[in-house]
Amino acid sequence: MGALLGADIVYGDRLPEGLELLGLQDPDPFSLFDKDPEMVVRNSRPWNLEARAHLLDDAVTPNKYMFIRNNGLIPERPDPAAWTLTLDGEAVRGKKSYTLADLKNNFRKYTYRLTLECGGNGRSEFNPPASGNQWEVGAVSCAEWGGVRLRDVLEDAGYTDRAVYVGYHAADTHLSGDPGKEPISRGVPMEKALQDETLLAYEMNGGDIPLAHGYPLRLVAGGWPASASGKWIERLSVRDRVHDGAKMTGDSYRVPCRPVAPGTPVPDSDMCIIESMPVKSLITYPKTGATLARGRSLPFRGHAWAGELEVARVRYSIDFGSTWQDCRLEAPANRLAWQRFSGEAEFPREGYYELWAQAEDSQGRAQPMVLPGWNPKGYLNNACHRIAVKIT
Repeated sequence: MGALLGADIVYGDRLPEGLELLGLQDPDPFSLFDKDPEMVVRNSRPWNLEARAHLLDDAVTPNKYMFIRNNGLIPERPDPAAWTLTLDGEAVRGKKSYTLADLKNNFRKYTYRLTLECGGNGRSEFNPPASGNQWEVGAVSCAEWGGVRLRDVLEDAGYTDRAVYVGYHAADTHLSGDPGKEPISRGVPMEKALQDETLLAYEMNGGDIPLAHGYPLRLVAGGWPASASGKWIERLSVRDRVHDGAKMTGDSYRVPCRPVAPGTPVPDSDMCIIESMPVKSLITYPKTGATLARGRSLPFRGHAWAGELEVARVRYSIDFGSTWQDCRLEAPANRLAWQRFSGEAEFPREGYYELWAQAEDSQGRAQPMVLPGWNPKGYLNNACHRIAVKIT
């Protein structure tokens, strides 16, 4: 609680049981988490905030515009000197622990720009409505993460040929306060764990990771739903099976293996774990509602990403998808980073228009113009992003 308040709680040991501190009853999340006031608060217990599209214009997302997605309560800021990471599980050769200093001094550091997007980004558009935070388009970021490769730590600890999955366990606490319950414990299969870009990160954008984003250590698995990138990591379990931690079963971060009609109940046996995220794009300039004088062209730009793949093409439309024109598209800074696109749109006469963007991945799959297939939790909405434009 002291970490959230930014000060020691004098006489905190005398606080009557069950009485909530006034300073925590209505905190200001923007100052609490160093966020821009234009960010949108989706939930306060646990804290969940997203950016508006125009705030995500930077090539590298600064902390003040990065979305926050939590399932439990943020832990108090730990003493980095006392913190340890433990590797265990059915498929590890022997239980082994590392201090933060061990990771920094004994392993090579890598830095990558990595796209992280909440699996439920865009949930607010689903009909019938899906339960959960009603994200619009801003639960995505591409920060620069620095740390050690998960692969190097796994190889140092040693794992057997029975290894199937790496599950994470973190320091956050369940909303119920029950210490025996984990708010979330997900992970990645070995193939993803062994990729060069899958990091145990201790830096974000050149400094310590902010507490709300996982200090002192975060698993970062770019291109997959951000729930795979566990924060405040204290333990990793090398499993001989698909990890079965909290939020790994039922309809959590899973979608129907085959399309279903909207509102259809789907048995657990017919649900598949979300892995690589689908191709998507976001117009970050100008912001929706732009007004332009007749006869002038409208410069625009944004980002596109495609999970494990690269974006091959981005197009734009001003006639609700009837015709399309190509945008300029830049290469990613590294694999799993988003890509900048840009263009100039011309409008034939005065009136209301919508500028639509549509990205296509390296396997030829393009964003749908409208909402994709329905699923019970409203995941993977990669419909075209659009902004309103008025020509006067």
